[in-house]
Amino acid sequence: MKHSSNGVSVRFLPAQEHITAGIVGLGYVGSCIAATLADNGVGVIGVDTDATLVEELAGGHCRFSEAGLPELVSRLAGTAAFQATTEYAALAAADVVIVTVGTPIRDQGVLMDLQLRGACEELSRHLRPGQLLIFKSTVPAGMTRELVLPLLERSGLTCGTDFGLAFCPERLSEGNALRELRSFPIVVGGWCDESADAAAEFWRRALGVEIIRCASLETAEMVKLADNWWIDHNIAMANELAMVCATVGVDVLDVIAAANSIKKGSGSVNILLPSVGVGGSCLTKDPWMVWRSAGERGLALRTIPAAREVNDGMPRYTFGLIVEELAKLGRAPEQAKVAVLGLAFKNDTGDLRATPTQPVIAALREAGAEVTLHDPLVDEDEAEKTFGLRPCASVEEAVRDADCLAVLAWHRPFRDLDLTWLRRQVAPSCAVIDGRAYYPRETIARLRELGFAYRGIGR
Repeated sequence: MKHSSNGVSVRFLPAQEHITAGIVGLGYVGSCIAATLADNGVGVIGVDTDATLVEELAGGHCRFSEAGLPELVSRLAGTAAFQATTEYAALAAADVVIVTVGTPIRDQGVLMDLQLRGACEELSRHLRPGQLLIFKSTVPAGMTRELVLPLLERSGLTCGTDFGLAFCPERLSEGNALRELRSFPIVVGGWCDESADAAAEFWRRALGVEIIRCASLETAEMVKLADNWWIDHNIAMANELAMVCATVGVDVLDVIAAANSIKKGSGSVNILLPSVGVGGSCLTKDPWMVWRSAGERGLALRTIPAAREVNDGMPRYTFGLIVEELAKLGRAPEQAKVAVLGLAFKNDTGDLRATPTQPVIAALREAGAEVTLHDPLVDEDEAEKTFGLRPCASVEEAVRDADCLAVLAWHRPFRDLDLTWLRRQVAPSCAVIDGRAYYPRETIARLRELGFAYRGIGR
């Protein structure tokens, strides 16, 4: 291993330098953690119920578009450092088991715990004395103690005596996950002090990062929820600020840059950026998880529904901008071709989960527009399932004779587009809608110089 604490001896973690970690759930988060740990010298046993996913990873193929991850998976495939299987029994060889299964919600915060329950039940059949279990799947505060622990103890083993239990929230940002895994502090909450000690020591040895110790499992669970609650609220403010700026004719990015220059408390004002909307698997569900959990305890939270309403309304707002700009060009939606560049929920990822581009595209099609799609990072089959349209294979095919270019995710491959070439591909009158590109003034001036109309969120 690259990082060592000189074999510090703690309960629920072997003193020897080489440790084997099991990863339960090889989705986006699990694959990132598994590959990073294996690259750092930890022996990794990955387990997932998706046999196709397991086969892909074992063969060196990574279906997730994350900077550096496909290359890392390819390099690790076939080595002793990383094994992928559908068999939970293989986890008997692991010193530490990390659970990263999905915890989706329905109906404004009701947790769908099928995957979490299934993982715990399977683990209870294969748990052995001395193992440390670390859960990273986002849950309402109290669920590790109230749901996970009783399921694990069906094994006949006792937490704190026979095995350790800790919660360490996943706090990665798609597009930067591998870098953040090697640099971000890791939050640790344990069922007992020995469990917390073991989890902290494991992450120090495996990643060499700062550890933030929490007083309890519940504290650590709440940290992730608080992070995403804050982010969602901040973006909602940025989105409404953008709408206000649009009404008075100022550029919201200028306002945000200046506003963020002031110190406040131990940091600075930090208004995030407005966009076509909020998507992904966390920001759209974690605030509702807090809201539901608080409601069950008799506390009615009011800011979460408000922020969610704002952010969920941004796709419709963006659709309105497209319609307005087409009208200025003398085009009704049913007479127009709109090319959407970028389909993922954020820049530089191929993730389509809860992407805000979907309702924009659905509204355009419902209005009668001809819509073409292109995104170099998304899986074409997944895109077709999500949007009901097959993406074009190239930018050229997508933008040909378009009356509007809706740039809804600004991936690195788009940054090399020649604007002069682009102008020759589109219709004589063409609008550019900036949903998440945040073009600098120089680029906006160049677009207008070439004859494009430009409109951004709050710009």
